[in-house]
Amino acid sequence: MLPDEAPGSVAWLQAIVDALCDLSSKDALSGLVNRRSFEMALAREADRVARAGEPALLLMLDIDHFKAVNDNHGHQAGDQVIRAVAQAVVQAVRPMDLVARVGGEEFAIILPNCATHVGVLVAERVRERVSQLAIEVSPGQVLGVTVSLGGAFAPPWVRSSPLLWTERADRQLYRAKAEGRNRACLEPQVDSLVSAEEKGMLFASPILEMQQDLP
Repeated sequence: MLPDEAPGSVAWLQAIVDALCDLSSKDALSGLVNRRSFEMALAREADRVARAGEPALLLMLDIDHFKAVNDNHGHQAGDQVIRAVAQAVVQAVRPMDLVARVGGEEFAIILPNCATHVGVLVAERVRERVSQLAIEVSPGQVLGVTVSLGGAFAPPWVRSSPLLWTERADRQLYRAKAEGRNRACLEPQVDSLVSAEEKGMLFASPILEMQQDLP
């Protein structure tokens, strides 16, 4: 929909730019941040944790048995479930946290400056909020759904990467599913070991790396 301002005006052009930015950064179905914007935000947060040393948590979650929703009730019902879960997750986290839809039924949350005990509480609050949903997918037909969550803290003061951080959170998500779904499994911050790849990134000499890249 075009803005109400006169075509060609500064306000009209700004509204067009804002709309295009939303299209490029937002997921059309859920209204959440899309995967591309999430990956950029995660890279910024990994860099901030390395520089500031503040704890940060990445939560990965997806809707349990979502294929059965589509198979039994149709894709329109599946879309309604995704929108309802997205809204519930946003309501369960802080305004400063970033919630993204990163796949079909997959979501991610970046929680900056998040201590271990806070992360545990937030993950459980998200799980519980979703489990309480009653989603009307058609007249007289209401569905309930659950989510599984996995979380990992970024190592403070360590030069990590979004890929390594995501892999660690994904491992906890797989554990939550293996243990029965509808649960949150977090990697304790005190047990978050720095991987060999992260040690290499931490201690590698930029000059040496440049020399190795030379022919």
